Amino acid sequence: MATMESLIGLVNRIQRACTVLGDHGGEGMSLWEALPSVAVVGGQNSNAAYAIGICRTAIQVYKTDKGQPETIVQDIEMMVRSYVEKPNCIILAISPANQDIATSDAIKLAREVDPTGERTFGVLTKLDLMDKGTNALDVIEGRSYRLVYPWVGIVNRSQADINKNVDMIAARQKEREYFESSPEYGHLSHKMGAEYLAKLHLEMVIRQRIPSIIALINKTIDELNAELDRIGRPVGVDGGAQLYTILEMCRAFDRIFKEHLDGGRPGGDKIYGVFDHQLPAALKKLPFDRHLSQSNVRKVISEADGYQPHLIAPEQGYRRLIEGSLGYFKGPADASVDAVHFVLKELVRKSISETEELKRFPSLQSEIAAAANDALERFRDESRRTVSRLVEMESSYLTVEFFRKLNTEPEKGNNNNNNNSSSGPNADRYTDNHLRKIGTNVSAYVNMVCDTMKNTLPKAVVHCQVREAKRSLLNQFYAQLGRKEKEQLGKMLDEDPSLMAKRESIAKRLQLYKAACDEIDSVAWK
Repeated sequence: MATMESLIGLVNRIQRACTVLGDHGGEGMSLWEALPSVAVVGGQNSNAAYAIGICRTAIQVYKTDKGQPETIVQDIEMMVRSYVEKPNCIILAISPANQDIATSDAIKLAREVDPTGERTFGVLTKLDLMDKGTNALDVIEGRSYRLVYPWVGIVNRSQADINKNVDMIAARQKEREYFESSPEYGHLSHKMGAEYLAKLHLEMVIRQRIPSIIALINKTIDELNAELDRIGRPVGVDGGAQLYTILEMCRAFDRIFKEHLDGGRPGGDKIYGVFDHQLPAALKKLPFDRHLSQSNVRKVISEADGYQPHLIAPEQGYRRLIEGSLGYFKGPADASVDAVHFVLKELVRKSISETEELKRFPSLQSEIAAAANDALERFRDESRRTVSRLVEMESSYLTVEFFRKLNTEPEKGNNNNNNNSSSGPNADRYTDNHLRKIGTNVSAYVNMVCDTMKNTLPKAVVHCQVREAKRSLLNQFYAQLGRKEKEQLGKMLDEDPSLMAKRESIAKRLQLYKAACDEIDSVAWK
């Protein structure tokens, strides 16, 4: 079990730690406010008062002397009241034994600030100076004025002892001998004296306060750790630690970016909206009706035939009409690529802003944003080339089976009139029916390709942009990091000076609170 001296030493060390921390109480709950304190107040007569003020390591005495301001008594009382009103303050109400306890200024003040008496301990002094034949047993035994805790009598050094420089050890021995030999107080000697007062009150007070101090310290340590986690732990000064920190920040950003794409966070669904709404709407708006109008079909076929008309079917005309129609797909294809690119850039921006670890490093934020956007540009360029190839592939090799199937189907309204057939294949070269049939056939083929594009374009865009963004968004950035020097890495980890000062202050407080916790563990529970 800890000794009284070790407990007081513990409180003193914690108090010094509070001083270093700048914790002097006065603003909510603090470690300083949680520390036990003892205020010793008392008066000798109605015109003179003294207060033994707040003590954690020493007792300071304030006395009134002649020549002091007239308000000195009130000033001292207000000063003492400011201490004794605190709930962690124990009041030692000092009253001379040779005066009426009912008029004690100390008891009066204690009753005002501690009406329940749970913090008040009565102390009688000058027991050895009472008139012969009188004693203070009625007070000490609680008959004339009862307190929650028993009264304690003490005998201080006399003026002669002070003049002779009698030390406190000898004074305490003399006090013990007085009570042990006193016929009035001998039966109470084990409960009298300054030593008993210290053990009964100070030690008890400190022990009662230790659990709340430990709880406050642990709570503060948790809060400081949480705050450090929020603003970020200090970064090591060596290149390896700096590189590790940057990579951790990149991984945190990349994780959030993927959560947006995969549905853990909002935003990725906009890519699906491009394919499910924007692309089909754009394909419907393509000007196929104008391109396949009779007048344009006649124009294209005539130009394709050149100076020799087609013999059986205008194949070159068909091809030109189809190629011209398929060329319109490049617009919606590129628009889909750009729309997905815009969504990915927005997700990069949101992911950076949502990465808490990055907020302390504005330079690193800019570096990551630039690297990610550069990668997205490369992915977009590759996606454009890919969707362009898809369109060109459809134009490069037509699906022959589609047209062979058309040739096997009987033409509606065809009566196999010999007169018509005898006129030869060139007789209806420019008839409306023939041109309408060509336009219908080409339109059917383009619609078939359009259905194919609705499926293949999203696959190409996702493969070239979304998939690559998930797999390798920062790959080039990682490669560049490995070639950077320590100074370059340090610049990427530049922080706001005010944030650095705040972190240093929190780390210092955390270290001192942990030291205080270790002090309590090493002393209080021995």
